[in-house]
Amino acid sequence: MLISAILRAKGSTVATVRPQASVTELLQALSRHNIGAVVVSEDGLSIEGIVSERDVVRQLHARGPRVLEEPVSAIMTTPVRTCEPGADVHVLRKTMTEHRIRHIPVLDDGRLAGIVSIGDVVKSEIEELEMEKASLVDYLHG
Repeated sequence: MLISAILRAKGSTVATVRPQASVTELLQALSRHNIGAVVVSEDGLSIEGIVSERDVVRQLHARGPRVLEEPVSAIMTTPVRTCEPGADVHVLRKTMTEHRIRHIPVLDDGRLAGIVSIGDVVKSEIEELEMEKASLVDYLHG
């Protein structure tokens, strides 16, 4: 299965935040959209970084509550691992697992085209296994 199939099912909307936004504004966006990571982008098309709930928690622990007023650019992860719509889900799962990454932005011709979470990848693999099981059951009973 390809990443493009996941994006067709879930949509291509990506929550973004500008690098100069405060960490408090980032937390508001995470809560409002009920998501675990936001792409940092000045224009909504390019990627400057990515920030997850984990990043905020680690920085709160290391630097205390003053981090909440700092810009997102101070805590964002760079460089950002990305993939293309034509990438294979199995390859992406391996990358996410090996590098302990939960969210990977999707770029199409260098422009932000979506984001895939580890949950999206697991869901797609479960659906694929269920289809294979149904095919085998049909074959055995058919």
